[in-house]
Amino acid sequence: MLKTRQMLPLLLALACISGCSSLAHTDSDSRQRPLIVAHRGGAADFPENTLLAIDNALRNNVDMLWLTVQLSRDGVPVLYRPADLSANTQATGAVNQHTLAQLQALNAGWNFKQTAADGQVSFPYRAQPVSLPSLRQALMAIPESVPVILDMKALPAAPQAQAVARLLEQLHAWNRVLIYSTDAGYQQAFAPYPQARLFESRDSTRDRLASVALAHHCNAPPAPGSWVAFEYRRPVQLVETFTLGEARSQVDARLWTPAAVDCFQSRGKVRMLAIGINTAEDYQAATCLKMDAVLVDSPRAMGEMKQRLERPLPCR
Repeated sequence: MLKTRQMLPLLLALACISGCSSLAHTDSDSRQRPLIVAHRGGAADFPENTLLAIDNALRNNVDMLWLTVQLSRDGVPVLYRPADLSANTQATGAVNQHTLAQLQALNAGWNFKQTAADGQVSFPYRAQPVSLPSLRQALMAIPESVPVILDMKALPAAPQAQAVARLLEQLHAWNRVLIYSTDAGYQQAFAPYPQARLFESRDSTRDRLASVALAHHCNAPPAPGSWVAFEYRRPVQLVETFTLGEARSQVDARLWTPAAVDCFQSRGKVRMLAIGINTAEDYQAATCLKMDAVLVDSPRAMGEMKQRLERPLPCR
């Protein structure tokens, strides 16, 4: 049972998924703090994309969960992010080369490490195995009041979209899920499902942010009610081509600016999620920018940072 103090942010998160026009922002102490979204269930706190991570993220009062989905060899959606199983488990090979039964026999926490204050590194879950869950198991473990963002990682897009859609139909879970992918193919793959709620394609979001930053032009703002997501900080390589060759400049870009936010909101309320918010400074900046949600690696640490935010916020 969710505690009363948890209900307001969760109701606001559900309102966001429904596309309503709530979550108003003000410039005083009542400025709405961005919703906390646990990246892969909280990858810095516990083995990512596991039921253990999900359970502890909920205990840390996150508002939404971000889970990464791939497809097993027998067509079952499972939670796993890297291209190779060796990144997180004791096995090797791609997820789609293994059946669900084979995947669930692995230890998804095998490579999760902790570093003590004295620099000593340990791998605590090698002695306490953590299984790799199916998407069905995850959705059944998450309260229906907690919205879930599913990050689609497998290609081609169509088979995974079909498998995820079947599962969401079976669980009557469309209304609690948002779909995200860095691959634009998922926009088309989910097109046959009008009940699917997708983030704007990353290409469109990136192009618009770059246009505002470099050309000072607001390029085709998204439709009201859309969800968009992009990193708050992103290493960018600027390439200049000229007669004698080319030159490159490396930039730690911050593309979410007041001008960018104004552009995205110019047609009506758009839901904005800042990826990679892991410090108090960045969370405060996201709040001042009136971001609706932030993607964090440590729900445990970010919850504490959120509580310590200076009031009123010194937004410039």
